[in-house]
Amino acid sequence: MAKLTFHGGVHPWDGKALSKDKPMKAIVPQGEMVYPLSQHIGAPAVPVVKKGDRVLTGQKIAEAGGFVSAPIYATVSGTVKAIEPRRVVTGDMVNAIIIDNDRLFEEVSYTPNDPEALDKKEIVELIKEAGVVGMGGAGFPTHVKLSPKEPEKIEYVIANCAECEPYLTSDYRRMLEEPEKLVEGLKIILRLFDNAQGILAIEDNKPDCIALLGGLVENEERITVKALKTKYPQGAERQIIYATTGREINSSMLPADAGCVVDNVDTIVAVYHAVKEGRPLMNRIVTVTGDAVRDPRNFYVRIGMNYRDLIEEAGGFKSEPEKVVSGGPMMGFALFDLDVPTTKTASALLCMTRDEVSMMEPGPCINCGRCVEACPGRVVPRRLAVIAEHHDAEAFVANDGMECCECGCCSYVCPAKRQLTQSIKSMRKTVLANRKKQG
Repeated sequence: MAKLTFHGGVHPWDGKALSKDKPMKAIVPQGEMVYPLSQHIGAPAVPVVKKGDRVLTGQKIAEAGGFVSAPIYATVSGTVKAIEPRRVVTGDMVNAIIIDNDRLFEEVSYTPNDPEALDKKEIVELIKEAGVVGMGGAGFPTHVKLSPKEPEKIEYVIANCAECEPYLTSDYRRMLEEPEKLVEGLKIILRLFDNAQGILAIEDNKPDCIALLGGLVENEERITVKALKTKYPQGAERQIIYATTGREINSSMLPADAGCVVDNVDTIVAVYHAVKEGRPLMNRIVTVTGDAVRDPRNFYVRIGMNYRDLIEEAGGFKSEPEKVVSGGPMMGFALFDLDVPTTKTASALLCMTRDEVSMMEPGPCINCGRCVEACPGRVVPRRLAVIAEHHDAEAFVANDGMECCECGCCSYVCPAKRQLTQSIKSMRKTVLANRKKQG
């Protein structure tokens, strides 16, 4: 039987062997903690503390600034040092709450719940109040995703276990070490959708996870495990929906329009903690890896920790890196400073001894068509990049530029080393900004 997959895609070297066999390790933060108020798509959170206030671990320090927003919680005990702009991984300066860590880690008490005894509104409210957002990178508030206009039309809840981005192994370790939490979290989400089936969608380069989770759900009528062909970007929302259900969505649609809800592994585990244990989102798994790192591994990190502290926990650099990326090599953000905080969407820190991309000199397009063949969005990247370079927003939209998912496949396969994704990504931002201005 053919493996479940999608059109296009590439097979970059995955680099996962560096960290995949090392168990998750919890880190105890020592320095100050920084909590940007924009850690999600939507309105920034609004501080509910002020300078000089003492806070406890698990205490709410910022409330949601609207429906599409999420609250933020302290992950250590200490004193609010300041509320001021701080640099984040994208290079932007974002208003943040800074807490002086007293290293006592005094914690509030939590109220556990029985999910079976809760109604749908109570489950969504617990997820909302816990500040759970999409932890695969997008940061979309999870309570919004789980509140579609017509919940009875949702037929599939897909647990995105693909982890197709090279080097990243945080979801892999979470599946191996805490599979019960993933399954229980998925069952909680399925309680919101009476007509839905749950799918654990896992790439076939993780046979141990497929076997482990398959054994856990073999008696679950509403949950199945599906093995996907290992290919990047298998974990992208549109691609995983098509691979598992055969349904297609475009940039003007939401997964709910195709009867689907897609959530990342870490997000589903956060739902479990929020509903079952009453714990807000305070931790996530971060992969610290790359050939410049002395001891690559996956860390159980308290949100707000400085990236520099993560490097120290990984044994520091064995050689000075030429490039450091927040996230994976295909879709991550290159950093010029390690003095930035981990956030709800921080999946990895990749440190490479050589910056191979900067050494490549882009040449003229030879019209080979490789970018078209690799594009999972079925657009013509070479044409879109030329249009973007001419700043023609109208032509960009007319040529389906908004269907690009910014996966980087076209740049990866281009023999002329043209930075196609970069040009298209910039133009997409311009179009979205213009739309926002026009209301």
